[in-house]
Amino acid sequence: MNRECPILFLVIPCYNEEQVLPITSCMFENKLKELIEDGKVQKNSKILFVNDGSKDSTWDIICKLAKQSEYIEGMSQSRNRGHQNAVLAGLMEARKYCDITITIDCDGQDDINAMNSMVEEYLCGYEIVYGVRNKRETDTFFKRFTAETFYKLLNWMGVEVVFNHADYRLLSKRVLQELSKFKEVNIFLRGMIPLIGFASTSVYYERHERLAGESHYPLRKMLSLAFDGITSLSIKPIRMITMIGAISAFFSFVGIVWAVIMRVIGNTVSGWASMVGLICLWGGIQLMCIGILGEYIGKIYLETKSRPRYIISERTYSKGDEEE
Repeated sequence: MNRECPILFLVIPCYNEEQVLPITSCMFENKLKELIEDGKVQKNSKILFVNDGSKDSTWDIICKLAKQSEYIEGMSQSRNRGHQNAVLAGLMEARKYCDITITIDCDGQDDINAMNSMVEEYLCGYEIVYGVRNKRETDTFFKRFTAETFYKLLNWMGVEVVFNHADYRLLSKRVLQELSKFKEVNIFLRGMIPLIGFASTSVYYERHERLAGESHYPLRKMLSLAFDGITSLSIKPIRMITMIGAISAFFSFVGIVWAVIMRVIGNTVSGWASMVGLICLWGGIQLMCIGILGEYIGKIYLETKSRPRYIISERTYSKGDEEE
């Protein structure tokens, strides 16, 4: 690994990005050229676009860009497998050829100028550099509130994540080699990377509006990502179920004692409506708990199958002799 002037691969996942890709690809290429001209990265650094089974012309655009530029390459998954799998596929591919990677989304919202600081922090000895948003002024109040709640919820549930950090980060080859040893099928990179350890730091940047197209992360997907992250990296929900069960058993016992005492002293215990309400309440809680347990069992089921996390169908380049 060359700490002085490393080979950099920008790994950029793409899903239905035909509107924004022609705009941001030029931005990424210019930034890479700038880093090369400043002597911070080597000339054979690349931009690797990862097509996540797009249904539009994203892959055709990537192939065209790869023919036009010596700095751009592309790989395509056989079908859509989700953002996290696309990022992982690009990282595992890039680690064979580079010293460092920087992952960034294709939409142009993350400030590409933060890459300069990321590379500088790497040259200072850091193995992981997180890109952290210091402002969300372009987001609506609802978007900002739900996003910040997302990170707080993950931390409260025991998932170690960096607040306001998404998937904009620099990873060294050393970190990538260790990441390749994580074999789980249910992937949540924001929680997996901190588990690796090594020296890490953060650089801060302002988040901009999307340059074109529509966001692929509405509230529904954000909630799904949060739930996947919690159930993949934390057993705290199961412990909470145990606590709920213990508390309910205690109060039930107290209720039984109270009912017996009332019966002995001759007071009748009335209240059909309240009894039905309690039954429905605890029935709902029980169903919720069963659902959480079922989610964990389902993930165990998927993990035991050991299915591939991604399948690459096409590349704009030869795999070469370094393919494992």
